[in-house]
Amino acid sequence: MSEDKTLQNNADAHQEIEDDPRVVRQEKRKHLIEQGIDPYGHAFDITAHTKDLEEKYKDLANGDSTEDVYKIAGRIMAIRNQGKIAFLVIKDTTGSLQFFTRINTLGEEQFEFVKDLDLGDWIGAEGTILRTKRGELSLLPTKITLLSKSLRPLPEKFHGLSDKETRYRQRYVDLFMNDDVREVFDKRFKIISAIRHAMEDQAYVEVETPMIHMLAGGANAKPFTTHYNALDRNVYMRIAPELHLKRLLVGGYERVYEINRCFRNEGMDLRHNPEFTTIEAYRAFSDLEGMKELAQVIVLAANDAVNDTRNISYQGQEIDLGAEWQSRPMIDLVSEELGRPVNFDTDLEELRGLLREHEFPVKEEWGKGRLIAELFDELVEPKLINPTFVTEYPLEVSPLAKKKEDDPRLTQRFELFICGREYGNAFTELNDPVDQRERFAAQMEAKALGDDEAMDYDQDYIRALEYGMPPAGGIGIGIDRLVMLLTDQASIRDVLLFPQMKPEN
Repeated sequence: MSEDKTLQNNADAHQEIEDDPRVVRQEKRKHLIEQGIDPYGHAFDITAHTKDLEEKYKDLANGDSTEDVYKIAGRIMAIRNQGKIAFLVIKDTTGSLQFFTRINTLGEEQFEFVKDLDLGDWIGAEGTILRTKRGELSLLPTKITLLSKSLRPLPEKFHGLSDKETRYRQRYVDLFMNDDVREVFDKRFKIISAIRHAMEDQAYVEVETPMIHMLAGGANAKPFTTHYNALDRNVYMRIAPELHLKRLLVGGYERVYEINRCFRNEGMDLRHNPEFTTIEAYRAFSDLEGMKELAQVIVLAANDAVNDTRNISYQGQEIDLGAEWQSRPMIDLVSEELGRPVNFDTDLEELRGLLREHEFPVKEEWGKGRLIAELFDELVEPKLINPTFVTEYPLEVSPLAKKKEDDPRLTQRFELFICGREYGNAFTELNDPVDQRERFAAQMEAKALGDDEAMDYDQDYIRALEYGMPPAGGIGIGIDRLVMLLTDQASIRDVLLFPQMKPEN
């Protein structure tokens, strides 16, 4: 290679390094350390947040200043250098505020230090409050401290990325770049807090039950399996806390609930994440009617915490949470939709034919109850907009619910539907150990036939029921879906801080 060519390549490499903002920032970090400055700072005594200052000084006139001194910290989101003054916009946990820095206030050395800061750096400042002639509330710093050096430049259009997976993977960037994203999660936390307060007002006790189970139970779902080294056996991540919570009713607790993480080894889509959050509650001496009342208490408390009306909109669909919540038997809804009676007297092959007619899958092991439930899921569920309790589920799809007294083929169960989606599932709980034993046996038969969502036989739970569990009502409500509804988010990933993702590499 010629000498001229070598020199050109070296020059190009040098220019590339100079143009790489990460390399430039690494050099700044190195220079700070050489000067004896810690690029990652120490504790900073914050005395105010930006939102509080905006409220306190909302009447401060343009051009006026104060002698009020505050210490504020945040991330630099914008920089404008104008000779002997510089404007920095910082964002803290409550909002944004401008720092109006001047060389004659900071001194030459500090001002040069400020001019070398980058977008994304965390800084703390002490100074007085003023409002500029253009009306911008500002802090006039007398001292600025670097708290954390950012080695990566901020993305220019993070909100507009067509590949939303980048935003989900880098939620830490998404949160400080996009205020609307932060607002959704602030509402999520308010919703969960409101639910807790509502449960406390209803005299429920919050409890904690195991997340690692020896048996897969509590719901029909495919479990995550892991290995317990100390016992040298496979165990399961919790599908649902139901069976443990009902053991507490046996133990004498009257009203219990748990806001819990559950795990189901199933697909990921707009409404499903393999780990998710629910609230499950059980009340001794109650029934399905008591759970309907509790469902309304929970949903309305959550809504009222984040919305100023009960007439809400979800993805363009208007919903009236304040209207009367209807209760309709599943079989009636299916019959109405098909325009003909469909029930347990309908021939088995006829029910299969109805599903095939609408091009829905059919499995040979499904009985009449499961076939009717499938027709409901496919044909009726999407059309239930305002809150509706769908009742009288077939026994075949409700292994933990008490049978309907006048028709043992049906159960005392409801699911709550809003805007075509299921938000809650409730039972008058089965407390007959003999009946429960038979249903566990049926689940084991289904498992033997290849149903990987069927429950295991929980002998200890049978033993608990044999000691006696009082009549009870129980309910589970999906927190993630409820947050989606009340914040108008189309995807479950938009209400989970860190949704499950495929491997990045």
